[in-house]
Amino acid sequence: MEKIELFKKYNINLSEEKYDKLVTYFNQLIYYNNQFNLTAITEENDVFIKHFLDSIYPEFLIEKNSKIVDIGAGAGFPSLPLKIYRDDLVVTMIDSLNKRVNFLNTIISKLSLKNIEACHTRAEDFSKQNRNKYDYVVVRAVAKLSTLLEYSLPLLKVGGKLLAYKGDNIEEEIEDSNKALEILGGKIQKVLKFDIENNKRTVVVVVKTKDTPIKYPRNKNLPKTNPL
Repeated sequence: MEKIELFKKYNINLSEEKYDKLVTYFNQLIYYNNQFNLTAITEENDVFIKHFLDSIYPEFLIEKNSKIVDIGAGAGFPSLPLKIYRDDLVVTMIDSLNKRVNFLNTIISKLSLKNIEACHTRAEDFSKQNRNKYDYVVVRAVAKLSTLLEYSLPLLKVGGKLLAYKGDNIEEEIEDSNKALEILGGKIQKVLKFDIENNKRTVVVVVKTKDTPIKYPRNKNLPKTNPL
C-alpha cells in the first residue's frame, strides 16, 4: 500500500492492522470535523503526512512501556497516532473542551484501544492533581515553549521528558524559555529537526532535572497570559 511505503521511508513500519486503524481514525476525524471543528487539514494524504506521520515520527525518543500524557490533545495529535503505532504506551489525553474529549473517547472505543483515556480538564488543574506521575509529556500546537514548561514539568517524574512538537523557527521560543527552565527545573536535552515531505518540523526535548516548586503551575491562565 502506498501510505505504508511512505511511512517506511521514515523508518515507521506500519502493519496492515495499524494502517487500518489509522484509516478508521481518518474517516471518523472527517465525519466529526463539521460538528467539532477538529482540523483545517482534511485531504487524506495531508492528514496522513501532516498529522499521523508527524505525530509518530519522534516515537524513537520514547522508551518502551512509558506512561505519557498529551496536554491539549485536541483531535488526538500526537498521542493517538503514537498509541496506534506503539501499543506498549500508557496514554492519558487531556483537553479543556468536552466535545473534543467525547470525540477522543469515540476513537478509543472504535479502535478498541487499551491503556488510554481522555479527560475533560484544564492543564493547570490536571498538573496540580497529578504531580511527578509521568515519564513523558507530549504537546503539539498548544502554546509557546515557556508556557508549555509550566504546564508540563510538574507532571513529570525527575528524569522525565517533555516532547514539544514545533515548526521550523523555534530559536526565539527556546531563548525566551531560559527563565522558565531555571525556575521550574528543566533542561533542554535535544532539539530534533526533521523534514517530512517538505514540511520542516522540530521536536524540543526537555528533561526534568529537579522537583518543580509546588506553586507551579499558576492559576487563572497565568502560564499563557504572563509566561515566566
